[in-house]
Amino acid sequence: MDVEYVNPFLHAAVKVFKTMARTEAEAGKPFLKKGDLAKGDISGIIGLSNENLEASLSLSFHETCICFIVSNMLGEMIQKINMEVVDAVGEITNMISGDGRRELSEQGISLKAGIPTVVKGKGHSIKHMTRGPVIAIPFKTKAGPFVIEVGHKSLGRVVARR
Repeated sequence: MDVEYVNPFLHAAVKVFKTMARTEAEAGKPFLKKGDLAKGDISGIIGLSNENLEASLSLSFHETCICFIVSNMLGEMIQKINMEVVDAVGEITNMISGDGRRELSEQGISLKAGIPTVVKGKGHSIKHMTRGPVIAIPFKTKAGPFVIEVGHKSLGRVVARR
């Protein structure tokens, strides 16, 4: 998997959590994800594509981590996953997708995004829209972990760059 497709979303995550939730997020060592089991209690997933590429981006949060993040974003104490948290995960997924796509666009790679889907519950699955490999990157925050996953598959067409 080409890091040029992954790094913009990692940069975006660090930026979004720092600016929107006043939270430092530190990336760990990437790994190849096996299976569909989510690494958290709630996940946002969004499809990305252009004529040459199909991709998906997901973020999975442990409950303590996302409650801390959403508490910081809203300025009120959130202690469990509720509808405000579900909405916030969708919005966070959108923000990270948008900022990552902006960075890719500056490199000449334009991607369109779908509408994020949020799935919650211990032991839920994440089905990436691609059949290719999925790279998972664990992050640490002072409130707990979250994981970003990026899967992409080239459609075999020549990629035009600006």
